Amino acid sequence: MDDYLSRLIAARDRITEIDPERLDPGSVTVIDVREPRELAIGLLPGAIPVPMSDLPGRIDEIAPDRQSPIVLYCAVGERSAIAAADLEDAGYSNVTSLAGGIKQWMDLGLPTVSDGGLTEASRRRYARHIALPQVGATGQQQLLDARVLIVGAGGLGSPAALYLAAAGIGAIGLVDDDVVELSNLQRQILHSTSDLGKPKAASGTHRILEMNPQVGVSAHQARLTAGNAIRILSGYDIVLDGTDNFATRYLINDASMHVRIPVVHGSVFRFEGQVAVFKPYETACYRCVFPEPPPPGLAPNCGEAGVLGVLPGVIGTMQATEVLKIILGIGQPLYGQLLTYDALDQTIHTVRLVRNPDCPSCGGDEPPPLRNEAAYC
Repeated sequence: MDDYLSRLIAARDRITEIDPERLDPGSVTVIDVREPRELAIGLLPGAIPVPMSDLPGRIDEIAPDRQSPIVLYCAVGERSAIAAADLEDAGYSNVTSLAGGIKQWMDLGLPTVSDGGLTEASRRRYARHIALPQVGATGQQQLLDARVLIVGAGGLGSPAALYLAAAGIGAIGLVDDDVVELSNLQRQILHSTSDLGKPKAASGTHRILEMNPQVGVSAHQARLTAGNAIRILSGYDIVLDGTDNFATRYLINDASMHVRIPVVHGSVFRFEGQVAVFKPYETACYRCVFPEPPPPGLAPNCGEAGVLGVLPGVIGTMQATEVLKIILGIGQPLYGQLLTYDALDQTIHTVRLVRNPDCPSCGGDEPPPLRNEAAYC
């Protein structure tokens, strides 16, 4: 205790304190140095929770510019004063401590936000998300509350499923009726050699839970059809299309009109890939862009044309990124846009997609009836 008091007295002789009424949390980097168990009463808006003991190892990532303004706070302003002095010793030149801590802030009736009710284990697992001002504890809770359906546990669905699970998507649905084959393992990283012959839905579920046991996974070991599409899509917030054939893409598109959820589309061909986000009745849909499937043989699948093994990883990860942006409400999702990627020269182009007012899928007021798969070919 004597050492603590000595450090506190020395720190307060050196550091600058800021009165709560003068602090605009949106104009500076605000760091809450309390312990996770103390956060239940709330945080300052936009604050990044980092326990005081973890701050030295994480400050470079949170504030790489050592001249940027930083405000630290704790319960009553003692630990934050010591932490501010420590940051000054580390070369940070614009650090202040909130006078009176969050107690004085709340006593003045200033606004706080919920910590999202995250457990200490969740805070540690998702610490790098929570450190992002655009995510924070509230955003992480949004991810934990989200439900995402992945159709296709192959090349695109594999990286998307792993990154969405790692990010903390609370409920993931996995639709696939295929089994793992040796030729899949060149690109379908959700599966391994020991999974050969197993259903992909089951293999993928096992791998997702190995990645993050906090995630809930629903395995749909079935082919998406006109008879089950609406039932399977219902209850999810977003559907990620990781399929490799036009018939199922059209089916997903039309089913999304019925349940009114966005579709994050991805496709790959040899060395090229595409990503788009279709929002029912607000943006162009898949059928607006591709009114009819190409003639047989003009667009062969991966088994016929081949594909660079890492390409689905790039495109699937882009799809997962779009899912996270939509859930968190950050950035600019690819609504009504088509992103194209060429792996051979590492170029990316984005084009605006125009909604077709006469589109048979989204041109009317009511969604189209679903058709059997053969009707889409």
